[in-house]
This record gives sequence, structure tokens and C-alpha cells, in this order.
Amino acid sequence: MSDEFDSVLAEVGPRLRELRRRSGATLTALSESTGIPVSTLSRLESGQRKPGLQLLLPLARVYQVPLDELVGAPPSGDPRVYPRPFTRNGMTVIPLTRKPGGLQAFKQVLPAGPNDLEPDPRSHEGYHWLYVLSGRLRLVLGDQDLVLAAGEVAEFDTHLPHWFGNADERPVEFLSILGPQGERFHIRARYRPT
Repeated sequence: MSDEFDSVLAEVGPRLRELRRRSGATLTALSESTGIPVSTLSRLESGQRKPGLQLLLPLARVYQVPLDELVGAPPSGDPRVYPRPFTRNGMTVIPLTRKPGGLQAFKQVLPAGPNDLEPDPRSHEGYHWLYVLSGRLRLVLGDQDLVLAAGEVAEFDTHLPHWFGNADERPVEFLSILGPQGERFHIRARYRPT
């Protein structure tokens, strides 16, 4: 049992370092947001200090991941994801994945009503793939102004300024998959003759 416990603890440091690297935070910034001294954070990441709840709880809060993901707890056998929806800029966002880094999947819902917002395209690091489930989605992508209907897909490098909103007064539901720069969504399928 102690060997299994030690191997789980040995993986916490590299996991913490990877989470910090992916978030783009420095040890100093992380120290300021958690109240944990820089030297303690450094020793945690290098494996020179064993993690305890008093250190892991603030880190889980800052990285917005469940504690069991920080420590790499073995799966409980229940594969279901219990999403916690949140609202951003009037849009409901439902996370569909739990792992930090890598590809992240979301269901997004724009409520019904006129979209009086002037598009304000933004760019950031990453790659975006989206699929319209229902309604009509207006996508401003660089100098293009597109309308995607249910069943249509778009994918783009997020360095290209982009914005999306309702194309009309009906609600829009779509799936979003976001990945780090260079990581794209891949579909693998085999043809099976009928």
C-alpha cells in the first residue's frame, strides 16, 4: 500500500508544474493568488515537499480543477461528468470535460432575443472547433461575417480575431472544442460497407 501511495504522491509535483505551465503563471503570481510561499511551491513541483490538503486546496481552487485530478486519484468507476454551468457575457456555458489542458469541450447556449451587440472580435492562443446544434450562429472570423445553421461546423486558429452571437432572434446552441495551439480535433472513422 505504501508503494502505491508514494507513487501517487510522486506524480503530484510534475502535475502541478504542468498545470502552472499551461496556465502561463509564474511561481510568484501563483504565490500571490494562493498565499503559498514561492519556495514551498517550488519544492512541491520538484517533489521535495509532500503535498497536504492545506497546500492542495488553494491550488485546486486557482487551477479550477477537482482535488482528485490534482493528485491523480484512481477513477471511481463512474464515468459521468457533472457539469456546472456558468454564464459569460449573457451566454450559458456548460463544461463537458474535466481535465485541464488538452482539448476542452463545452456546450454553449445563446438566449433568444435580438443581438444588438456590435461584434468585438478577439484573438488568443489555441484552436477552436464548433458545431451548431440548433438555431443560427453568426461567426465573425477575421474579415468574414458568416452564418452557420444547425449541423454546420467551423474550425479555426484562434489567433485570427473572432466573435460569435445570434444570427437572428432565436436561441442558438452549439458545441465548442478548444485546444492548445497546434492541437486540432481529429475524427477517426472507418468505412463499413452495408
